[in-house]
Formats: sequence, C-alpha cells, structure tokens
Amino acid sequence: MLIGVPAETDPAEMRVAATPETVKKFVGLGADVSVEHGAGAKAGFPDAEYQSAGARLVSAEEALSADLVLKVSRPNGREISRLKSDAVVVATMDPYEHREAIETMAKAGVAAFAMELLPRITRAQSMDVLSSQANLAGYRAVIDAAAEYGRALPMMMTPAGTVTAAKLFVMGVGVAGLQAIATGRRLGAVVTATDVRPATKEQVESLGAKFVAVEDEEFKQAETAGGYAKEMSDAYKAKQADLIASHIAKQDIVVTTALIPGRPAPRLVTADMVKSMRAGSVIVDLAVERGGNCELSRPGELAFSDNGVKIVGYSNVTRIPSSASALYARNLCAFAETLIDKANKSLAVNWDDELVKATCLTRGGAVVHPNFTPQ
Repeated sequence: MLIGVPAETDPAEMRVAATPETVKKFVGLGADVSVEHGAGAKAGFPDAEYQSAGARLVSAEEALSADLVLKVSRPNGREISRLKSDAVVVATMDPYEHREAIETMAKAGVAAFAMELLPRITRAQSMDVLSSQANLAGYRAVIDAAAEYGRALPMMMTPAGTVTAAKLFVMGVGVAGLQAIATGRRLGAVVTATDVRPATKEQVESLGAKFVAVEDEEFKQAETAGGYAKEMSDAYKAKQADLIASHIAKQDIVVTTALIPGRPAPRLVTADMVKSMRAGSVIVDLAVERGGNCELSRPGELAFSDNGVKIVGYSNVTRIPSSASALYARNLCAFAETLIDKANKSLAVNWDDELVKATCLTRGGAVVHPNFTPQ
C-alpha cells in the first residue's frame, strides 16, 4: 500500500496534507509513504523531518502515482492525468463550485472523497476538517482585525487617561464565530454576536458576549436537523438587517463568518452599513471566497471604503499553515484509517460504510454522490 502526499499547486496554499506525525502513523499501519520534495516547507515541516518519520522524498509525479493520494485541495487537471485509474484521492474538493472537476476525476477512474461532506456524527468528529479549519480561521480573523485596527482592544486605565475597549461584533456563530468570540474576549474587546440559529444564543452568552437578533417565530425554526442555518425569508432578513445596521454603526470591528453549504455566502453587510462605521474600523470577511458576507470585500485583498473602513479579505487558514496543517493532517489520517485493512496492511474501502457513502464523489468511472450526479 503506497500513500502519496504531493505538494499543493496553488501558490497561495501554504498547508500540506500530511505532517511527520501522521506519516509516522501511516508507516506504523504498514504503508509506504511518498512525500513530494518541499511539500511541507511552507507549513514549517522540512523534508528531513518527513524522512525521519519514515517517508520517501519523491517527485510530484511519483507522489501522485500512489494507491492513496492525500491533498489539501482537489487535484487540478494536470494532477488528475497523473493519477492511477484505480487510485483513491482524499481532499477538500469544493464539489458545489467545481462540478466539472468532479466529472473529470470520474472519467479518470479514480475514487474521490470530499472531506467537507463528512456527516456531523460522533464517529466523524476526529475527521471534521470544516471544524478544525474554521476554529483556526475564527482565531486568525480576530488577530488580523487587531493588527489592522489602529487602537488597542482592551480597556486601559493609565496616568495619561483611559483607553476605551474596542467593540467587536461577530456575525455567524458556528465554529469560526465561537472562536472569534473567545479570542476577542481574551484580547479584552466588548463582544456581541448574531446568528439565525436559536441554539447559538446560549453558546454566545456562555462565552461572555451579548446576543443580538430578531427573536421571532421564524428565528425559533431557523436550524436544520444537521445543525446548519436555514435560508431565511425576505421579511425576516429585512427586520434583521434593520437591527444589524443600527448595531454595526456603533462597532469598531466586525467579523463575518456566515456560510450555507452549496450556496453563495449570504450578504450581511451592505455598502451603506460600511459607510455608517467610523474611519479606522475593521471588517474581516471569512466568507469572501464564496462571494463574501460584506458587499465591499475582495478575495485576498485588504480593501478600503471611501470613509476609511478597512475590509480584510484574506484567506485566514493559510496564514497559520503549521497549526492548520497539523489539524487537517490528523483529520485525514483518522479518515484514511477507516479505508485501510490493518490486518493485511492494504487499502480496503468498505463501500457500505456510512462515512464512505457520505463523502465518495466518484467511483468506477462515474459520479456516484447523489448531490452531484448529472441529471
């Protein structure tokens, strides 16, 4: 059984799909592990550490020719052409936005697994890449905001006078939002937060922040069985927008984290809301790569509004690549273990496993996931 770890081809991607720690675990399971030269360099994992863990350092072509290929992002067209026809590829595939890439992998005969499709069940918690990466993204969002904000976050009483605490507003209280709240509180900001899911109110208050929302009957029903936010009605959006608009005008920092699987990011902060904020305020948009929660955010950029508000559109997780890689690699390792026959030390996918069914996009030359099967 050969496991391959190629370097990521996107210049902006700093993470790596396996670390020396997980390589050692794979070797212990009887696998031969091939890591592309320099694959972990941007994340702070030099080639020598992979060699010490038992990996072979190889070219990209050799890493892609393995039985099981581990990646951070889905393989591009050139990488797909180098995969074995019966290879298993595990990565975050972004399938809703890249259906053509899924079909290309199907035609290549590979079995492709999308880690972001894992069900939210107890057994899959150690494999949950969305949670592990969102946790770090929420932390980094507040660090970025603090770096761009021209004032101190905590209240400070000095002989020269008092510095008032910054007001931080978190929009979207998932994993990223909760970590943003916790980080903002640690740094001394006065934190408020909002979400359309009623269960989050208690979570927000347990972290010492204040919850802000229109709490009507629709709000009480605004959560799916899987724990995700539902799309709200236009009437609710209007009421919530009025409340949020008046609240945002008083804030120094706004962090937006709202995403709905398979849909563009909901627009939460309009240009008019940005105009209501004072010069020097900061908005960090964690949904910028899905169209953005803020109307004025730009992917990968620090933008400035006409009234001097800074709008951060960086990809946060890639800015802390060592920690992000360590957690992501453990997620992949936990999932990959379910695909390995430990007794025979071979790749043995159980196609009836609920985790396999939930994440398998392509198999046997066809797109097999019901959400993406061509109609």
